[in-house]
Order: sequence, then C-alpha cells, then structure tokens
Amino acid sequence: MKLSYDPRYNIAYIRFQPKSGDVESIKIGEELIVDMTPAGTVYGIELLNANEQLKRADMGKLLVTNEATGEEIEVALSIPCQD
Repeated sequence: MKLSYDPRYNIAYIRFQPKSGDVESIKIGEELIVDMTPAGTVYGIELLNANEQLKRADMGKLLVTNEATGEEIEVALSIPCQD
C-alpha cells in the first residue's frame, strides 16, 4: 500500500496494488473517488481536499496506527500555499 500526497493540488492517493491495466473511477462524493480494477477489486482511493480529510485536527499530521501492535507513526502534511 502506498499513500501519496501532492500539496500543489491538495490531493492524496491511497494505492492498494500495483497498476496492471485500466481502472474505472467511481465518484463516491465531492471529495472521494474510488478506482476499481476490471476484476472488481479496489485499486486506489483519491481524496480531494486531502489536508482536511487526513490531518489530525490539532496537529496537521496523518497518524498511521498498527491496530495489532498499537504502534503509531505520524507524518506531517503540508498545507498548500495560498497565492
């Protein structure tokens, strides 16, 4: 699994598997798109307005938690520049 974030466009993408062909994009809501493989599995999830959807409210960071071990890793999210 890979999480990528582009602060220029404020878009995050969670990829669950390597791309092996075309995907079908399904718009779930104004800020959520799910990409499906032809086999019907989820290839990835695109989050628009990502810094608002992924940040910890008090710290502006993504918190990744291993629920089995309780280990947590914080990753800072950049806030896009306002021109």
